[in-house]
Amino acid sequence: MSAGPGPSAAAGSPAGALRHVLSHLVTPLLMCIGMGLAYLGAFHAPEPHDLRVDVVGSGPSAQVLAQTLQDEGDGALSVRTVADRATAAEHLRTQDSYGAYIPGKAPELLVASASSDTSATVVEKVFTQVAAGQDAPLKVTDTAPTADGDPTGQGIFFLLVAVSIGSYASVAVIGGAGAVLRLRVRAALALGASLVVSTIGAVFAGPLFGLVDHGLAGLWAMAWLYSAGILLIGVGLHTFLKRWTTLGVMVLFVMLNFTSSGGIFRPELQPGFFGALHSFWNGAGFVEGVRSHVYFGGHALGGNLLVLALWFAAGLAMLGLAGLAERKRRSAAPLPAAPAAQPAAGHEAEESAEEEEEMEEAVGV
Repeated sequence: MSAGPGPSAAAGSPAGALRHVLSHLVTPLLMCIGMGLAYLGAFHAPEPHDLRVDVVGSGPSAQVLAQTLQDEGDGALSVRTVADRATAAEHLRTQDSYGAYIPGKAPELLVASASSDTSATVVEKVFTQVAAGQDAPLKVTDTAPTADGDPTGQGIFFLLVAVSIGSYASVAVIGGAGAVLRLRVRAALALGASLVVSTIGAVFAGPLFGLVDHGLAGLWAMAWLYSAGILLIGVGLHTFLKRWTTLGVMVLFVMLNFTSSGGIFRPELQPGFFGALHSFWNGAGFVEGVRSHVYFGGHALGGNLLVLALWFAAGLAMLGLAGLAERKRRSAAPLPAAPAAQPAAGHEAEESAEEEEEMEEAVGV
């Protein structure tokens, strides 16, 4: 009497293959939903809210202008008066405001495009209309222009994208292809990969595209700290999430990260959820840290470095939890019996296929 079809035959049947494909389609469909919700939710309709601007002057006319802008803005602007031009320029340097209007026969607007080109554009649009109402041309002075290689000020954001993709794709390789390695070896590989990724980022930012014209060493250090945090968290998560790790790191370091970084729109032009994330998410720490270091004399740099350091510490903590979990699994696992040659080969082939799928998902999206 012949034996019935075994598990391998069932898995190799058309119905089994179809179930396998459908189960793996869940991940890209969830990525599609997540990316749509995150990017469209954050970027589809930017509108200013509580965008801080200054009106220079202490007389009644300056007070009236500030109050009028505040009332007509209906929450879009947060307007205050300052005594003189030097105070207004200092507020721009410390990113305490995003524009300063100096009224008069020859009105002038001070902006700092390195802080955010989109915010500067919004402010310029508002005060161009104010000056037009006074029949006077508006002079715009940029107190913190960006480097020649980054005329829109968004190059740092796209550098963030490159470093992030290199980091989270490396997680899939280390977690999948290196799954048989000890956790400490995987951690060492993660730190090594972060050095390579951050060095590539520094080459992009400096000699290749000229996104910054000074402060490259500091940019590299922040890129390494940022990349290492992603890699350590991802390698630790792989112990628990396995093939869902790619989706997990994309949620953390793409969907929520890019949208809250402030690289395209600052929080004052976004819905409140993404503005709240901006205060502590690692992408915002990198973007604002680089801006502070390169363009604003290091103002508030310590807070941004603290954000990156805390994410790095979270990666170390995640590795510690992964180590405890893997140790517990090893102690609970029964002693392996001598396997037959064919099942072992089948098991290795199955693991290899899963690792390849995971790496393709990470790199191909």
